[in-house]
This record gives sequence, C-alpha cells and structure tokens, in this order.
Amino acid sequence: MTTVLVVYASRMGSTREIAEAIGQLMRDRGLPTTVTAAADAPDARGFDAVILGSALYLGRWQKDAANYLWRQSDDLANRPTWLFQSGPTGPARENLRSHTPREVRWLCQQIGLLEPMTFAGNLDHSRAQGWLAGWVSNGDLAGDFRDWELILAWAELIAHELVGDHAPAGS
Repeated sequence: MTTVLVVYASRMGSTREIAEAIGQLMRDRGLPTTVTAAADAPDARGFDAVILGSALYLGRWQKDAANYLWRQSDDLANRPTWLFQSGPTGPARENLRSHTPREVRWLCQQIGLLEPMTFAGNLDHSRAQGWLAGWVSNGDLAGDFRDWELILAWAELIAHELVGDHAPAGS
C-alpha cells in the first residue's frame, strides 16, 4: 500500500487547511496518509510519496518548508513528490501566476521536480499576524480566495497517479 506524507508550512492556518484537505482526499482514496507541519515532519524516506506545500509571503516560501525541501532533497528525488504554494490573495485571476521563489525553483531543477502548483490564498483579518498582514487584511486583498475545486482536482490527479484505476467505489 502506498503511503503518503503531506508536509506544510503555514503562518495563519490557511495552507494547513489546504494540506489537511489534500490529506483527507488521499485517505478517502485508500492511501494511508500523514499530514504534518514542516517543522515536525519525519524523513521522506519513510513514505512512498510526498506532497509539500508552503504559504507564500512577500514572494518567499516559509522557512520550515524551504528547509524541509533542502534537507530532504535526496529522498524527494527518489520518490513521487509534488509541491504547492498558497498565495497571494486577491480577486484578480492573474494573481495565480505568482512566480516560484528563486531558491525553490533552483532546488526543483536540482532534484528533478516540477515547480509548485500555486493556489490563491486566504487573508482573514481575525487570523492576520504581524502589522503588514493586519494592514493588508483590511483592503482589497482580504478574504478567502482559495479555489477548493481546483485544490481537490489537483489532489485527485495525484491520488489517481498513485493508485491508478483502483480507487475505492463511490469516489
């Protein structure tokens, strides 16, 4: 049975919620899945596949996710691995064309991974941390712009690749 590790770094909880939804979909498809914060994540070599995601702030991945990608690069290169990033926020569809941070792009090239899938983010004033997030969360960028259909469709593609046509009935 294919085991999956979903690792995330989230500053205000939105990326964690994406990771949890992806993890639940994997479990629903019969894949034993562990979802954990990057700071606490086990070695990738203990799993058959890895999904790693980070919140994007000011064009950068969260330090814990970037460190995990760096530390685990040899093991990630030897198993199916997918990356995602959450952010920016805002109503404009062009926000999804967010660039991959330079160090993440470089590591992807070194490891042989595709660059991260980008999902729109969520900036909730009640969860905003820091003066900049608090200030921005009062403007046009405030709100939940995550596209759950897109997120779950992406996760479904991964699950299908891992289990093939052997998904549980009713899925």
